[in-house]
Amino acid sequence: RGAMRDGVVLRAALGASVVLGLLAVALVAAWQWGWRGGVAWDGGARHFNWHPLLMILGPVVLNGLAMVLYRIPWTLGSSKMLLKCIHAGLQTFSFLLVVVALVAVFDFHNFKNIPNMYSLHSWVGLTAVLLFCMQWALGLAIFLYPGSPASLRAFSKPIHAYLGLVIYIAFQATALMGITEKLIFSLKPGNNTKAYSELPTEGVFVNTLGMLLLALGGCVVYIVVRPEWQRPPELAASELAGDVTVWPGGDNNSEQ
Repeated sequence: RGAMRDGVVLRAALGASVVLGLLAVALVAAWQWGWRGGVAWDGGARHFNWHPLLMILGPVVLNGLAMVLYRIPWTLGSSKMLLKCIHAGLQTFSFLLVVVALVAVFDFHNFKNIPNMYSLHSWVGLTAVLLFCMQWALGLAIFLYPGSPASLRAFSKPIHAYLGLVIYIAFQATALMGITEKLIFSLKPGNNTKAYSELPTEGVFVNTLGMLLLALGGCVVYIVVRPEWQRPPELAASELAGDVTVWPGGDNNSEQ
């Protein structure tokens, strides 16, 4: 009964993370098109709008999905190499979105003569991006390269999992600081809107987006840190040793 209840909780947490991720993307898109004029690549205000859109879609939503991929119960009946490729593919796509998002914000600042890298948001964000790039490159070299020694994979796996969680939390913090910063800069008397402190509709809407991101982060972290939802030790050991094993226990709890 306990295992069944645990499986229900896992599936509920996974389902919630997917729904919250989709809602977060929908809300950030609605924010950009509903209040900020959409996106463009022209050096104007809409040029900046790529930044929050892609930074939430990539390192928050898709990165979170990549992190919980190994916990999905039915993946225990799948090839680990296939899961690695999907995980790496999601991370690679996230990496590309981050690159475009950074180019957009630096371009916008340079067009408007706005200083770069002065806020805590930018410091935490750049730190997260640099760690993410390092994690991505080392992950490809250690876990996907066929010639990587099993001992190196075994040594690196807990570090990779821990650092991935730290990076994800840093991206979450960056997103929350970033959307708050944008509201403070944009919602001022004289900009055809009420001040942020007066809680205009846009402010309430984006605050709701922030709460969704917080809930999404809570679901992802909860799924990742629960030890009973990791892949069974005997399966993880054979995978680290390079064996091609298909685990038949589709009803078991799920690794990284």
